[in-house]
Amino acid sequence: MTVAQRDYYEVLGVSRDADAKAIKDAFRQLALKYHPDRNKEPGAEEKFKEIAEAYAVLSDPKKRAEYDTRGFAGVAGYSREDLFGGINFDEVFGGLGFDFGFGFGGGLFDRFFGRQHGPARGENLEVDLAIPLEKVVTGGEAVVRIPRAEACPDCRGSGAAAGTAPRTCKKCGGSGQQSNERQEGGVMIREIRTCPECGGRGQFIDKPCPKCGGRGEVEHEEKLTVKIPAGVEDGTALRVPGRGMPSGGPGAPGDLFVVVQAAPDQRFERRGADLWRVESIEAADAALGTSLEVPTLDGHATIKVPPGTQPGTVLRCKGKGLPNFGGHGRGSLFVQLNVHVSERLSDEERKLYERLRILRRKDGS
Repeated sequence: MTVAQRDYYEVLGVSRDADAKAIKDAFRQLALKYHPDRNKEPGAEEKFKEIAEAYAVLSDPKKRAEYDTRGFAGVAGYSREDLFGGINFDEVFGGLGFDFGFGFGGGLFDRFFGRQHGPARGENLEVDLAIPLEKVVTGGEAVVRIPRAEACPDCRGSGAAAGTAPRTCKKCGGSGQQSNERQEGGVMIREIRTCPECGGRGQFIDKPCPKCGGRGEVEHEEKLTVKIPAGVEDGTALRVPGRGMPSGGPGAPGDLFVVVQAAPDQRFERRGADLWRVESIEAADAALGTSLEVPTLDGHATIKVPPGTQPGTVLRCKGKGLPNFGGHGRGSLFVQLNVHVSERLSDEERKLYERLRILRRKDGS
């Protein structure tokens, strides 16, 4: 199951250049409205968590900068404790919580944001996915290819060729480290350094496994199908729980974040839900007007070029853009017109242009 996250600025209802006070005020207002102890409507708790997560990122300058630069992928590596652990809810609300019969103190984090006391989770994994504009229009499923390392099946992870085994480094006894102890005054100093003999590997492989080259692991490509929402915005991170890196122990695996981008398209430039295209028309058509057939994501459309069109004029095809993400309707296709003047004129064309120039001068234009 994939979950599309909403833009943090949209969640708080603030602009991208909002200052710290505006962000704090927006969070206070929304959190008081949706606090689950006060609002018993279905979905209030999830709404509250979404609001708090947005505030946790946007109230921290470092996290906010990472989010502004890379979107959700920029803050994907933070645990819940990293996000919420530094927030003093009592300070943010100035004791208001107690006036309403509920608190915003340290217990709030444990209760609603799941402080983890158990084994550490695996790291999150991030992959990029480029989809054609047609897929942005319709949404649907897409296949993600995830490179993963797994133990080499030929050597079972040892890195040594069949029939051989790694040789333990005698210098460090296989630890990959060397230590030296010395007494200075009443203090015992222990110095640990990488074994210079084996370079920290702890062993030597005399005959490397041909399949993995002695690494002990090979790359395996996993294919995963994710659901793409219609109108998905560039940089949207789709979260797939539990499909990240394994923890290496009893902890749960991390999450997979699929960062979606529209693939480059020679026909259009994407600007949010709108598409832009440049078309060239002849000078005569600009002066007299014409009809122009342009490609769209649904086929073709005919637009009218009015007489006297100037270079750089932009014409709009309403509803021929991309779906508005999370909203209704579609954006527009904007066509910017360049006026082409022929570099090589025939004799007849030259005579006509000269005649036109004389007429324009007579008219005083």
